[in-house]
This record gives sequence, C-alpha cells and structure tokens, in this order.
Amino acid sequence: MSNDMLFDFNVDKAAKTVFIAREFNAGLSLVWDAFTKPELLDQWSAPAPMRAKTKYMDFKVGGRRFYAMISPDGQERWSVQEYISITPKTNFKMYNSFADKDENRELPGSEWDYTFSEQHGRTKVSITIFNESLARMEKMIEMGFTEGFKMTMNNLDSVLAALSQKL
Repeated sequence: MSNDMLFDFNVDKAAKTVFIAREFNAGLSLVWDAFTKPELLDQWSAPAPMRAKTKYMDFKVGGRRFYAMISPDGQERWSVQEYISITPKTNFKMYNSFADKDENRELPGSEWDYTFSEQHGRTKVSITIFNESLARMEKMIEMGFTEGFKMTMNNLDSVLAALSQKL
C-alpha cells in the first residue's frame, strides 16, 4: 500500500459502532468486484494464516453469503451475511452474524454499511459497522478484529495490484 493512501479505523463504544475509511489504488469497478464476488472475496477476506471459503453467495437484496474463516489446523469459524440493500458500485448494506456449520446464527449480529467512491483512479471504501450489543462489539475486538481487518485490507491491496496488472 502506498503511504499516502487513507486508512482510518475508529471505534465508538458509546455508539456500538466501528467506522473505517480505506483508500485503494484501483478503479471503482475492480474494488466493487473484490467486495461482491465470492471468488475474489476468498482471496483476501481472511487474515493470514487463515483463509476464507465461501460455501455460497447470492449477491442480491435478500440474498446471502455463507462462508468460513479456516485456520491452518482446519478449524472453521462460519458467518452468514444477508444483503439488505444494494446500489451497484455505490453502496451495499448487510447484516452479519456468526453461525455454526449448519447456518444456525449466533445473535446478536451487526449491520455493515459499505459506501464506494472513486477519484483520480483511487477508490475509497467507507464502512460503518453497527453492533446490536456492546458486549458483542467488545468480544469482536478482543478476538483480534482490528488487527485482522487491517491484515485483510493489506491482502486486498495485493489482490487488486495483481488484478490491475492483468487488465
């Protein structure tokens, strides 16, 4: 990642919300695809040494992604993401919850709001994560969410650079 790329990560415990703004040295269409296509999501959306595996994904309003983060020793941590609204290449919102391998959700979950914008060949992604409970947010952060999220953004930089070279 270029040192002049924006990366803000703020936690507001009182609001039970995490605010993230991240800039990528890639065009909007490519960044949008990286966040909305399972074959691309699986390349970057788990912090090393873990990997992501999407069982299925239907990116439409009311559709879902069911995926796992898999540790090197094979342990799976499943999640369900349900898409609430989609405005192509501008915004999508989803509800995220941990789940077991049979899709039984662990509630409460969190609402994720992604906004995409492009300027001068760079794409900015703003993400607001509202947690239904402070305890869930604190557990998420204790589990290493902050460090893990930063790692996944670096993974995404690498994927975008490789994809850009193919264009």
